[in-house]
Amino acid sequence: MKHVAIIGAGPAGLMAAEAALSAGACVDIYDAMPSAGRKFLMAGKSGLNITHSEDEAMFRTRYHAPDQRLAGMVEVFGPAEIVKWMAGLGVEAHVGSSGRVFPGGMKASPLLRRWLARLGETGAQLHTRHRWTGWNADGALTFETMTGRATAKPDSVVLALGGASWKRLGSDGAWADILARRGVALEPFAPSNCGFIVSWSDRMRAHEGAPVKSVVLSVHGQYVRGDFVITRAGIESGAVYPLAAALRRDIAADGRAVLTIDLLPEADEAALAARLAAAHPKDSLSNRLRKAVKIDGVKAALLHEVTKGAAPRGPEALARLLKALPLTLTGTAPLDTAISTAGGVPWIALDDSLMLKALPGAFCAGEMIAWDAPTGGYLLTACLATGRVAGRAASRQA
Repeated sequence: MKHVAIIGAGPAGLMAAEAALSAGACVDIYDAMPSAGRKFLMAGKSGLNITHSEDEAMFRTRYHAPDQRLAGMVEVFGPAEIVKWMAGLGVEAHVGSSGRVFPGGMKASPLLRRWLARLGETGAQLHTRHRWTGWNADGALTFETMTGRATAKPDSVVLALGGASWKRLGSDGAWADILARRGVALEPFAPSNCGFIVSWSDRMRAHEGAPVKSVVLSVHGQYVRGDFVITRAGIESGAVYPLAAALRRDIAADGRAVLTIDLLPEADEAALAARLAAAHPKDSLSNRLRKAVKIDGVKAALLHEVTKGAAPRGPEALARLLKALPLTLTGTAPLDTAISTAGGVPWIALDDSLMLKALPGAFCAGEMIAWDAPTGGYLLTACLATGRVAGRAASRQA
């Protein structure tokens, strides 16, 4: 029987293990943490958004990768297939009002328990507290464990070690140095689905934690409707994440990015100007905004911040600003705080089966490959799809 090692017990690694087992291989799964799927569980703490029910063609456009291989993998194992896969575990899918797909009950833990149980029943062995350190001179995999150094010499290996965010959950990017020493040229890690830095005044920092609700954010013709949150250092969450790649590129090129905020997407500019013009002329600006267009609280604070307390009083100019408030971002939040990371193993380093060209018999899956996608079920879908491809290929290579 062929022997496949899976390093990393997140969704990509577990799916690779399932695919290899289905192909008849003997499978051992190794993870540095005390238990499997820690980031998977954290992602599902408030509801595991595992995929999305939108049109398949639109779904595939959510991914940023230098070629079409990732789109092809997601086409073969995408939302419909994930729903069927969950059903095979006895977990019904729930589609939210936004089209996002969750497991019944919303939580990740019941799904993970059933998945691990099925893997164990079909022969997979899970080895926790095994931190991969590379290969030794004999070509065996080496691990640091609680009892000392351990080795394993499988026929092939799937590396599913994640990106470089959320180190406390095991995704620390330490594998990059191991592969670099083996001749794999890597793309630098960058935060994705991350917060951004704004040079707030003390007045604005007083709104830390406040949600800015029902707005439209835009950059370079991309528009996202939703909410975001004020942090002490800037902004994060919700509607910010789908625009992160474009904002990150602007910051890398110019040292800054301008995010445009429509504070009142339900009203057009002309209607807002008319309502502002009809306000009592003796009202203060804050009262005009509150009474005429219902702008107060954190939205009023944002307007004050961007205009440095000198917002235009003319109704047309003020309405124009409410519909297109330019917020300058000066950097990304720290890498380890990002939900996901871009960069890692470039596609040019992989063949069509996700095997490393420089390391025959070693395959990659999940977030350690250089692709990018917003939250909304897209990240997990691609992790599962690439894990499936790598696990199947590893069992054939073995």
